[in-house]
Amino acid sequence: MVVLARVADHMQREYDIIIWGASGFTGKIVCDYMRENYSGGNLTWAIGGRNRSKLNALQAASGVDVLVADAHDPSALTELVKKTRVVLTTVGPYARYGSELVKACAEQGTHYCDLTGEVHWMRNMIERYDAAAKDSGAKIVHTCGFDSIPSDIGVFFMQQQMNNKHGVAASHIKYRTRAFKGGFSGGTIDSMMAMMESAKTDPKIMTTIADPYALNFSHRGLDGVDQNSQFYDSDFQAWVGPFVMAAINTRVVRRSNELMGQVYGNEFRYDEGSIVGAGVGAMVGSTALAMGTRLMNGLAAIEPTRKLMQKVLPKPGEGPSAEIIDSGFFEIELLAKHPSDPQKNLLGRVKGDKDPGYGSTAKMLAECAVALAQDNLPTTGGFWTPASAMGDALLERLPANAGVTFDLVEPTGT
Repeated sequence: MVVLARVADHMQREYDIIIWGASGFTGKIVCDYMRENYSGGNLTWAIGGRNRSKLNALQAASGVDVLVADAHDPSALTELVKKTRVVLTTVGPYARYGSELVKACAEQGTHYCDLTGEVHWMRNMIERYDAAAKDSGAKIVHTCGFDSIPSDIGVFFMQQQMNNKHGVAASHIKYRTRAFKGGFSGGTIDSMMAMMESAKTDPKIMTTIADPYALNFSHRGLDGVDQNSQFYDSDFQAWVGPFVMAAINTRVVRRSNELMGQVYGNEFRYDEGSIVGAGVGAMVGSTALAMGTRLMNGLAAIEPTRKLMQKVLPKPGEGPSAEIIDSGFFEIELLAKHPSDPQKNLLGRVKGDKDPGYGSTAKMLAECAVALAQDNLPTTGGFWTPASAMGDALLERLPANAGVTFDLVEPTGT
């Protein structure tokens, strides 16, 4: 009876989705997408944040309701989340501004999705509020943007293809960025800097981040630490350097496998890298990429250089022009290895038609929120990954609505 009462309460809420942080740079792009695709239909949405004047200016364009609250006011957040079925939040760094909102959603049975890539914070939120979310029926889903939808849903897609064609799960999937155009989000950079600052007072943060199974609670597989140097990948016949999002995406994919009952296999392996190319020039380029990645991480860990980087790198709320966002794109290849027969390996491709950090991210996040609000998903309350919560739904929604496609290229025979 308690469960039925909660379901009835959830169905009767005033809004389907509240966009929290709507007046921020990414929040505005999400609002534009929602206005273009979900106005005047059977989905009700509103905008929220702490600055009423900025929200009122945005309301003039969208015509939706405005809700005001502070990210650190638990009672105001509780009243806000009780009005909606789903909270979509773009307000980061999430370790600084997001914990009270997650708590409110978990306790009030409100579904939730965000853009975080802060692995240590996700681990902390799961430990603290998973029981409450399970009890209330709230589905809490982190990493619903460029990190980690292409990785998580891409692996989900490739495993489906391997099972459909050969009746087994791929034992190893490699994710390789082939091409992309776009810049880093100021919010992503701020999150990285905030994480480094927090690590000064809590050394366990860096230990958590370095753990390849940081988001797993019951199973550890065969994967080791992330590849941070260049190497030649004979499967792709190319030099490969580290991919900056690998330390987030790989943890999410491994958690998906755990949440889905090790459907990818107990010894499933997954790694990510960036294809530079073939030949001597590519070897030099991949070496430079590896050195640059290590240098940036090292400088961010040191307070004086971190403060200097914060002055010159994009800041939260900053971003490129609409023309640059619209001209951006990404293309990723995924090699799924058959467990015993290389002739049955499969190659897939994930493509996005906008800048990955802003345009595509905003569309992916919005579709995750709509799926949580309207689709008949197979999961109950708790903390989930995109694939484990709504894998099939996103394989339909993202190509149809968000310009993000998942395709099988060909059997590779490698």
